[in-house]
Amino acid sequence: MAAWPRVGCKRSTPMRYLWTLALAISITLPLSAADLPTFTPPDAKLEKLWGEGIFTEGACEGPDGLVYFSDIGTRIMKFDPKTGTTSVHRDPSRKSNGLKFDAQGRLLACEGASGGNRRVSITEKDGTIRALADNWTGKKFNAPNDLTLDAKGRVYFTDPRYQGKEPREIETESIYRIDPDGTLTQITTDVSRPNGIVISPDGTKLLVADNKPDGQRQLVSFPLAADGSLGAKTLLYNFEKGRGIDGMTVAVDGTVVATAGTKDLAGIWYFSPKGEKIGFLPTPEDPTNLCFAGPDHKTMYVTAGKSLYRIPSTLTGMPTVRK
Repeated sequence: MAAWPRVGCKRSTPMRYLWTLALAISITLPLSAADLPTFTPPDAKLEKLWGEGIFTEGACEGPDGLVYFSDIGTRIMKFDPKTGTTSVHRDPSRKSNGLKFDAQGRLLACEGASGGNRRVSITEKDGTIRALADNWTGKKFNAPNDLTLDAKGRVYFTDPRYQGKEPREIETESIYRIDPDGTLTQITTDVSRPNGIVISPDGTKLLVADNKPDGQRQLVSFPLAADGSLGAKTLLYNFEKGRGIDGMTVAVDGTVVATAGTKDLAGIWYFSPKGEKIGFLPTPEDPTNLCFAGPDHKTMYVTAGKSLYRIPSTLTGMPTVRK
């Protein structure tokens, strides 16, 4: 098991994992002080909110204060923090994965392969669902996976192919940008199998999880110009082994908060803006995505395995819609 740096310490100490079977199936999951980084309050508890899914993904906060997430293969769910209830928002989801709301309060969804629509969709205020983008030069996307928006309303999304029996029509697994007028641009092919994607708080960098077929798992960064184009790629972090980053978000101070790892390394990984590994929070199921939510943007909601979790944070997340 890899050694993890304890935040605020000068040397690395192996993390102690105290998860037991009883702990894993309880509704409230307390963390030991030894496992708790400084990014959560001392009395924080990882709370299991819902666990009846097939494979959860794509947590995001809506303008109504609800937390929306994908149960891949079936539906889009929503959790109400006020009532503690989880209900169906959209069924079928057409294999939705990453989700985000735009400044107008419309839900954008990456719809994947294996019977999905292989597109980025948008749900209008009246409930109408339409394709925002479903092909590149007449060829169907591989399987749109995750997305992010900038302050100008431009949508950036990744298009890998992790699974799906449909014939591939696009050779590259790339990153695209959709402008507010609907113009679609392939902004880089300098990735192998991109997954999670997020923009730095100052809007100058595009951060991407790139999980290469040869086993390399990396966190990379591209300079993001004012016109939405990208500069040369920089490697921020390379995973030595195991499962790399799936989804991620960013705090207002630039801390990258990512879901990665499996088994005893499954959890929330924290990185500095320079890509330094600075913290870790274990999860009882392999995590897939996360978001900050709540009036103060200091509550983390995490999709993992078949479930949705939450935990308070000392970090402040970016607002749902960038201004």
